[in-house]
Parts: sequence; C-alpha cells; structure tokens
Amino acid sequence: MAAQGLSPLQRRILELLAGVEPPWTLTGGAALVGFHLGHRTTRDLDLFWHGNDRLEACIRRLEAAGLTVESVQRHPAFERLLVSDGDEREVAEPVEAVEAPQRLGIGDTTVLVDTAHEILVNKLCALLGRAELRDLVDVQALLDHGGDLARAVADAPRKDGGFSAVTLAWVLRGMSLDALAAATGLGEAERGAPARARENLVAQLVQDSPP
Repeated sequence: MAAQGLSPLQRRILELLAGVEPPWTLTGGAALVGFHLGHRTTRDLDLFWHGNDRLEACIRRLEAAGLTVESVQRHPAFERLLVSDGDEREVAEPVEAVEAPQRLGIGDTTVLVDTAHEILVNKLCALLGRAELRDLVDVQALLDHGGDLARAVADAPRKDGGFSAVTLAWVLRGMSLDALAAATGLGEAERGAPARARENLVAQLVQDSPP
C-alpha cells in the first residue's frame, strides 16, 4: 500500500519533506492509514525527529512549494504546524522508539515510517493518557492484522513509565463510549465496533496480567 489512504495534500507534504536532514519518521494515524492498514482517514501527519526539535528547514521547503504554513502550538519538545494549499488544511507535528522505522515508498521517493508494532505501543500509551475512540479502533485493527499485544504491553513502559496492563484496563472500563461517540458524530449503528474493541482489549489485558 503506497500511501493510498492519504489525501493528495498529505502525500504532497510527505514528498516535499522527504529529503529534509536530519530525516524524520512518520508515525500515528497517517502511518497506519497510508502504509499499514488503510482502515480509516486522518487529518494529522505525525512527524518525529529523533534528537532534533527545529522545523525551519521543513517550513522553508513547504513555503517554497506555495503552501501556507502556520505554527499553531509550540513547546520545547514539539511544534504543531497547520499547512494549507488554499483548499485543504493538514496538521503536522512531532510525537520518542522501541524499534527502527521502515523506509517505504511514496510517489517517486521514500520516507521513514514507524512499524505497525511501534504504532501499537504508541496507541496503548495514548489510550492511557487520553480518551479517543480512534485510538481504540486503531489498536483493534492492529491486533486484527497480527499485532502482538503481549509484546506491545511489555514495550510500553519504555515510553511511559506509568504504563501497566492493569491500569490501562481500568482506564478503558471507565471510558464513556456513548459520550465519546456522540461527540465525534458516530451514529447508533457505528458505536458497536468501539464497544467490542474495548471489551476485547480489556479481556486480553486482564488475561495477560500477572495475578
């Protein structure tokens, strides 16, 4: 799957930034949608630079191609950019790795993309810290496509020292799926999948946890 799940603007941004040094790695929903699963859409491009927090070269390259770039959030560890071509707007932001990324093709170039396992670990950590239905859906999709939950749970504390399977199961049980579904505009017929994903994930987390 050569970035087929990404929008034209998303693909253009990735191709424009492909040669930036030091190289970045694509992770998160865009990596899943464009290179691993293609199971949904995303409006964000999560780009991570290991040991580098300056995006000036990227901004110059995007602006030289005629895109409008606005910094909408800046912290010492990351910066969120809003990129627009007049018709479409995308958010690009840095997101720290348990395994090396893969170099995959997009257009006439290649980019570094986090592995499915890396993203599974990130998604488990994200579920512990925020309530997002998309993370729950992504975790289930990754597990359905051969993801190793036990390995991901073992790797997660390397990213979040407070992570544990028991804690995540407790957080998931407390998620108000109806409220989250309503807030994201999901209809009644679409709410079953997140509910089943939560039940499956909680059951596996509890089963694999030490007594």
